[in-house]
Amino acid sequence: MSATRPPAGPELMLPGLGEVYAAYVREADALPAQPGALQAEMWTSAQLGGLEAAAPHDAARRAALGDLIGCLHAAATPGARAFLRALAAIGPAEGRRAAARAADRLAGVPAAPWEDSLGRVVPGQAWLIQEGPLDGDRLVCEFRYEGAGTAGMHALAVRLSYGDAPAEIVVVGDVPALMAAARQAMQAELCVVQPHDAAAVGARLRAALGAGRGGAEPLPEACYPALALARHRASLLP
Repeated sequence: MSATRPPAGPELMLPGLGEVYAAYVREADALPAQPGALQAEMWTSAQLGGLEAAAPHDAARRAALGDLIGCLHAAATPGARAFLRALAAIGPAEGRRAAARAADRLAGVPAAPWEDSLGRVVPGQAWLIQEGPLDGDRLVCEFRYEGAGTAGMHALAVRLSYGDAPAEIVVVGDVPALMAAARQAMQAELCVVQPHDAAAVGARLRAALGAGRGGAEPLPEACYPALALARHRASLLP
């Protein structure tokens, strides 16, 4: 009588990365303990940034994303479900439906308390901060979670250098402190701060941060952790 074999895992497009996917699944165990949707989205964005930074080309990035979704579904842990829900909310557009379907099939797995808030934000005021001719433009966009009031307020701050190449991407949780610091710098004549048209900001950010980015130069390493979240927020601007 043959021994019982464990259930087979998903068939991987990039089997050489099996240990990498397993590490992502293990790391996801900490995800449900994140205090809120923003922190969960930032955690997810950082994982996706690592995946994209390591991918040699777009096809490999898409294959790795598909493999990761399959491995998370097979793991069927609360962390895996939370990761899938976050991927469905703010992940690359080509993987959102697959991630949502995989999460739906884990209906019996406990949900994170903030699951229903993932990705459900509305844009607010947009600002243009110009620090000098050699420093480029810093675009700041405020966002709030639907129904959360000021408790869910945060901002995306992206600095674009010459040719609108991304030089810095930061997600800021304390928006009043950010704007107070910017106004102090303006009073010291270190920069110019002015309200900006959200549609113009959206167009610039979507062009600068577009998935794949064609043959553009690689981003600075520090940009990748917030990249997926920045792309999601830019997609919500007019």
